[in-house]
Amino acid sequence: MADVTWSVGIFEQIRLIAGLRWRILRNSLRKKNNRLDLIGLIFTGVFGGILVLGLCIAFYAGAYASLSQGRLEWMALLFWGIFLFWQIFPVLVAGFGANFEFRTLLRFPLSLRAFYIVGLAYGFADFSALASVCLLLAMTAGATVAKPGVLPAMLLIGAMFMLLNVTLERLIGSWLERLLARRRARELFLGLFVLSMISLNFINPLMQRYGASARPAFLRLLPYFAWFPPSLAGRALASITRLQPAGFLLSSSLLLLYLVLFSALLWRRFAAQYRGEELSETAAPARAAVRPTAARDDGPDRLSLLSPPVAAIVRKEFRYLTRNGFALLALLMPPLVVLVFSMNSAEWRLARGGKGVSAEIFFPGMMAYLILILMAPAYNSFAYEGRGIQTYFTAPLRFRDVFLGKNLMLVSVLSVEIALSVAMLAWRVGLPSAHMLVATSAAVIFTIVGQLTVANWSSMTFPRKMEFGQMRGQRQSGMAVLVAFASQILMGCISAVILFTGNWTGNLWLPAEAFALLAAAAVGGYFASLDALSVLAEKRKEVLIEALCR
Repeated sequence: MADVTWSVGIFEQIRLIAGLRWRILRNSLRKKNNRLDLIGLIFTGVFGGILVLGLCIAFYAGAYASLSQGRLEWMALLFWGIFLFWQIFPVLVAGFGANFEFRTLLRFPLSLRAFYIVGLAYGFADFSALASVCLLLAMTAGATVAKPGVLPAMLLIGAMFMLLNVTLERLIGSWLERLLARRRARELFLGLFVLSMISLNFINPLMQRYGASARPAFLRLLPYFAWFPPSLAGRALASITRLQPAGFLLSSSLLLLYLVLFSALLWRRFAAQYRGEELSETAAPARAAVRPTAARDDGPDRLSLLSPPVAAIVRKEFRYLTRNGFALLALLMPPLVVLVFSMNSAEWRLARGGKGVSAEIFFPGMMAYLILILMAPAYNSFAYEGRGIQTYFTAPLRFRDVFLGKNLMLVSVLSVEIALSVAMLAWRVGLPSAHMLVATSAAVIFTIVGQLTVANWSSMTFPRKMEFGQMRGQRQSGMAVLVAFASQILMGCISAVILFTGNWTGNLWLPAEAFALLAAAAVGGYFASLDALSVLAEKRKEVLIEALCR
């Protein structure tokens, strides 16, 4: 194998791997679900591209203004923006990156250099990397238009800065992969991460209270940031603009030193993977402890009102929920979101009797936002079933019982979350008038039940397997995301129009009456759809098993 490795050049190895990946992608598009998933990703990419285009215009204008007006320190701020976005955004959207296990390349006779280059190149497959490269190009264009003489220096600085960022991003990702090899560590990390993100919302109140006293300490720390890569890139460009070659060489050398250091660390990590490093959650062999026989529980069954199959599904879903630390942490979000939004009630004048945004608008708006967050998992409700999906087709039960059990558990969780959020709103902001409260409650029932039928259909039509405790590669199907997005927009538009009809017609109770009828129709339509969905489940049996048992 060593002879084969050295007889084929490194670029030929990379070309063969790229061709293999292209053939795998092209062959996967023979399946309808994969084609629909690609279409969904394309639509998502179009929306992301519009956002990136707007940022490119802003960075172009910033670079042009910085050089044309002589405010060269602004360039460092632009480099800092790209640096932070490139390193932080992949963690925020870990499920949307390039989902590929690099250790699978080791089945091929690759050299370590080829393995390193392929691993580094995959860093450019992330949305953050592609967007950051576009921002760097926009900065280069803006700086060149302002001062054409800086183009060679800008290209050199941009190339080093780009390589440094992709190397650091791959290095951080590799370290996190090793650190988060165990599920408990991943869940602890995610908990700390979520809490830190929520804590950012408390910065504004703290700055208003302690900002004056904290400013001197921040100014003392500011000079230390001058030795970080973004500041060095900005200083290098400022030096070449001011015709200071010594400053340019110093800043560029330090930037190159960072690149060499990060590259050496990444080479060491990839070399460990190349030598066969295996990260696993499997515990070391140990003598099994003798467990006492569990006493038989003859107490009353709290789910006795349900049929046995539905009760069994509810129990299973509850155990899945308690096992999934990510889902449990997500349940903390709605009350915390309400608390964060209501913390600025004094600024927004949300209190009773105040002017500005009233509880009549704030209350239904928050309910719509909470449903948007909490209903998303319903569109891929079989995500964590895995090989257990086969049990549903072999056990003596109807698939309508499966949907009833899953939906009942989801509705129970939604009810608890919405009740906690309403209590938080009543404490912090106050409840709206009686007619708006009743109308919003009926609208919540209509929106949730109305989406359940669509969500059940989406779960069978666009299934996507997910794992407990995983962050990387946990991406929903592209079409499932589009279906959820369209359903949420449709339900939101219908609810908004009906809520405003009360003011338009002068009949304040008209929205409540309309939503009560729509909620009753949604409930009837939901139960009528269960038998049809059961028939569809039998037709989609092979698709479900293939997607979830891989």
